[in-house]
Amino acid sequence: MMWLETNTENCTVQRTLDLIGEKWSLLVLRDAMNGVRRFDDFRRHVGLSEAVLADRLRTLVGAGILETVPYREPGRRTRHEYRLTRKGWDLWPVMIALKQWGDHYTADPEGPPLEVRHRDCGEPLETVVVCGEGRHGPLTPWQAYTQAGASAHSAT
Repeated sequence: MMWLETNTENCTVQRTLDLIGEKWSLLVLRDAMNGVRRFDDFRRHVGLSEAVLADRLRTLVGAGILETVPYREPGRRTRHEYRLTRKGWDLWPVMIALKQWGDHYTADPEGPPLEVRHRDCGEPLETVVVCGEGRHGPLTPWQAYTQAGASAHSAT
C-alpha cells in the first residue's frame, strides 16, 4: 500500500499532535523538562493566561504525560505540582530535536540562548536517527523507507 492509498485517520503523528502539537503545550513541556513544577511558575515563565494554562495542564495530565503531586507550604492549603511521567520524559528526544533544528535555523546570529550538554564530557547533545538494531546511523531520509504497518487501512 502506497502512502496516498493509506487512510490517515489513525495516524500516530496526527494523534501525537492532537495531544502536544499546540504551541503552549510544547512550551509547558519545555519548562517541565527544565524543572518547572508549579502553576504560577509556568504561567509567569511561559506567559499565558490562567485559563489556557489550566486547559493545557489538564490535557497533559489526562494524557498521562504529566502527573499531579500534592504539596503544602506551611500555613497554606494543599496545592499540586506538575511532574513529567515516564511517558512525558519519552518526549525529551523530540524536544532536543526541535531545539537542534531551531538552533540551526532560527537562533540569533550570536547563537542559541541555551545549550544542552552531556553531563560527563560537556559536549552539546544532538539527535540522530539510527536503525532499531543500532548498527547503522546516523541515517538520512534517503536511507529509509515507509511501509504499511499492522493497523494500516486503505483510504478507499
